[in-house]
Amino acid sequence: MDIQTEQIYAHFHPDEHRFVDKAAEWVARAEQHMVKLTDFLDPRQAFIVSALANRSRDIHIRFDGGHEHAERKRAFIAPDYRVLDKEDMGISLISVTSLDNKLKDLDHGDYMGSILAIGMKRDKVGDIYVTDQGCQFLVAIEVADYMRLNLQQVHRVHVQTTLLSLDQLEPAKTRLEEQSLSVASLRLDGIVSDVYHLSRAKILIPIKAGRCKVNWKQEEDPSKPLKAGDMVSLQGFGRFQVLEVEGVTKKGRYRVKIGKYV
Repeated sequence: MDIQTEQIYAHFHPDEHRFVDKAAEWVARAEQHMVKLTDFLDPRQAFIVSALANRSRDIHIRFDGGHEHAERKRAFIAPDYRVLDKEDMGISLISVTSLDNKLKDLDHGDYMGSILAIGMKRDKVGDIYVTDQGCQFLVAIEVADYMRLNLQQVHRVHVQTTLLSLDQLEPAKTRLEEQSLSVASLRLDGIVSDVYHLSRAKILIPIKAGRCKVNWKQEEDPSKPLKAGDMVSLQGFGRFQVLEVEGVTKKGRYRVKIGKYV
């Protein structure tokens, strides 16, 4: 490993190094006048790509997730002389519906599980918007036909899938279930254990196993302090956001408002 690579790695978690290598290769190829359209990136991956690209004056990037407020986005990385505004970002929209109105009880995890069950990689799928009538999700255009033909069931409910144009996207409003906590500290393990009603001992296991992310970055330190705005996800349990740290009680406990994604 050369000194330059070591310097880059120092800024990222060891489990991110493989992605850092890929992103560095995309940037290097763009410097050699080649272009790269990535799969869908989460906000942390997009940050890594941007950080590496900013080290070069000869390239630029366009991010697009199918609509203005998309969380997951594809990146088009190219030499700086290439105009990116009209590049095809390769994004399709798929609608999932059912004739018997049995989709109202399904959630994001049900749809994601069914998508993965037909052999689709998570990287090929963008944002998923769930409603009582079904869902819409964004997908890489190169796998859109496969998805449309093979996604026939979601959580034992038979479904119909239809390809739509992007202007037919109806992003569902994010639904947050708010709750107020009184915690001894703002430590990650303490807040996560309260949100998911698990003991501190049980929460330590997935955190130390690398199954917890803070702002899309893997976090293995249970003592990490959280702050307002932080997004926390725990594999298998979902995610929540720290909406507000409301203050400290007379007994020295923190009042924290949490929003769980539902």
